[in-house]
Amino acid sequence: MIVNNANLQSLRVGFDTTFRNAVSQAPTLRDRVATVVRSSTSETTYGWLRQMSGMREWIGQRQLDGIAEAGYTIRNKHFEKTVEVSRDDIEDDNLGQYAMMFSHLGDAAAAHPEMLVWNLLAAGFDTECWDGQNFFDTDHPITDENGVTTTFSNTGGGTGTPWFLLCTNRTPKPIILQERKPITFDYKDRPTDDNVFFTNTFVYGADWRGNVGFGIPQMAYGSKQALSATSYASARAALQGMTGDGGRPLGLIPNLLVVPPSLESAGRKILNSELGSGGETNEWKGTAELLTVPWLT
Repeated sequence: MIVNNANLQSLRVGFDTTFRNAVSQAPTLRDRVATVVRSSTSETTYGWLRQMSGMREWIGQRQLDGIAEAGYTIRNKHFEKTVEVSRDDIEDDNLGQYAMMFSHLGDAAAAHPEMLVWNLLAAGFDTECWDGQNFFDTDHPITDENGVTTTFSNTGGGTGTPWFLLCTNRTPKPIILQERKPITFDYKDRPTDDNVFFTNTFVYGADWRGNVGFGIPQMAYGSKQALSATSYASARAALQGMTGDGGRPLGLIPNLLVVPPSLESAGRKILNSELGSGGETNEWKGTAELLTVPWLT
């Protein structure tokens, strides 16, 4: 193939199409647990409004609730992956191998935000959220109906393989996926580019800018106890009993049980089986949806 602008543009279009097809076809599960927030600056600070008290009968003047904010900043990070195409391969029409390479580039670009979301969820047992406690912790601070500071727990403890029961039908979801710049395909493929002169290669790359952070801890329960009907029942009761500041019941309905592949069988038995382990009717069948996440281990 003659290396000229017209042929290079044709190659670029082909590489870009292969890349974007791979991005669009890559499996994505992150939207099940993450709220996407578009960011317009290098970092975004979330002034989480602590849960205010509920409605009251209007007698006399309105009662004004104060707002207590807790600043939580998510700083965007820039990620990239870059590949080279040999000028010799273009001249020799030896391009078949590059279809797989650009397909892999698209897979890697699409998978990166996915991995950020699931890695953060898994790290919730030892990573702080906006209230200064680990996201999954036994002593998140909160006030009761009398305004007295108390605590709540959203973890079952344990030392085994982690699993998660979530409420994802409210906003925000347990994880925030902050996106500053969507997945982009760039290139340096002019014959006069320095990379061609010095390394005899044309360069193509993908990049994405953003980061992840935690939402409200009451929306999620993480456990490292063995996944059983008993531990599932405890997690479900904990989420349903969650309150906001002032003791207001949040009315959460857990709807998603997230497990790694190693716990899929246990999750199916709890949520899909007609009978329990002792032959009794399985009272937990259909109480949540099972989501098996290959990025979790």
